[in-house]
Amino acid sequence: MALMRKSRQPKWNRRHLLGLRELTAEEITYILDTAEGFEQVSRRSVKKAPPLRGKVVVNLFFEDSTRTRTSFALAANRLSADIIEFTKKSSSVSKGETLLDTARNLEAMGIDIVVVRHGAGGAARLLSRNIKACVVNAGDGFCEHPTQALLDVYTIRKIKGSLEGLKIAIVGDIAHSRVARSDMWAMTKLGAEVIFVGPPTLMPGQVNRLPVKVSHSLDEVIEEVDVVNMLRIQFERLGGNPFPSIREYSHYFGLTVDRMKKTKPDILVMHPGPINRGLEMESEVADGGNSVILEQVTNGLAVRMAVLFLVNQAAAMEK
Repeated sequence: MALMRKSRQPKWNRRHLLGLRELTAEEITYILDTAEGFEQVSRRSVKKAPPLRGKVVVNLFFEDSTRTRTSFALAANRLSADIIEFTKKSSSVSKGETLLDTARNLEAMGIDIVVVRHGAGGAARLLSRNIKACVVNAGDGFCEHPTQALLDVYTIRKIKGSLEGLKIAIVGDIAHSRVARSDMWAMTKLGAEVIFVGPPTLMPGQVNRLPVKVSHSLDEVIEEVDVVNMLRIQFERLGGNPFPSIREYSHYFGLTVDRMKKTKPDILVMHPGPINRGLEMESEVADGGNSVILEQVTNGLAVRMAVLFLVNQAAAMEK
């Protein structure tokens, strides 16, 4: 295939992408290398490639999404697949139909790949064990969001050349963030040192068992890190009041213009979106010269094209 680099080992042989914890550094790198080959498609006058022609991809989203859902739809479209957009509110789920019944009924219509986002951890893995179609996890509970992490490390690698030896701070609502977990696995496997930063009330249980350092002070680490990834405070998931006030949180953990003056000149500022401006970071920082937030969105398309291509390719090899 003209879009692909020369074959290298180990080749991809997984028909599902459920999380990054189970992947090797070589497999993660293979996805990133494959994504590089798909970047050129978006620069063509006709933004199409044929690898998924005749295939059907369903976006099975049980939670609201803008960037991830649209990115997957556009990725499937550019690979020439047919796309089914599942809407929870207008489906039989509103009448009590289960996740498995929904997926099995869609599969009976001849789908090939299911991209699923669900509020329950393990939902994607459950589907992978019970349907024949390929399954791609677009976010499950507090567990993982593998393609977001892949586009994060892709963006860093593209600018820095490698993650080896970098110090990366992931800041904010770690406890409720599936992005933080997938980022952690991808970044540490590619050689970076990851620091979780946030108040103790927003740290996951048994965080000391994870391959990260922990800090409860952004000022303590901001001068030494090469990348800072600011997480959204997920108010919809908070069961109580994890910090006294929004103002206090912003004061201690917000990425402000003043705080940016202490950073390395070439620090990368990231955010998975959507941003709570004035809380997680000031607008001047989000839109500033160190921000690569829009680059993350752009790179997500190539990454998701690569993932859809690879799981379909693995499924074809099994037949």
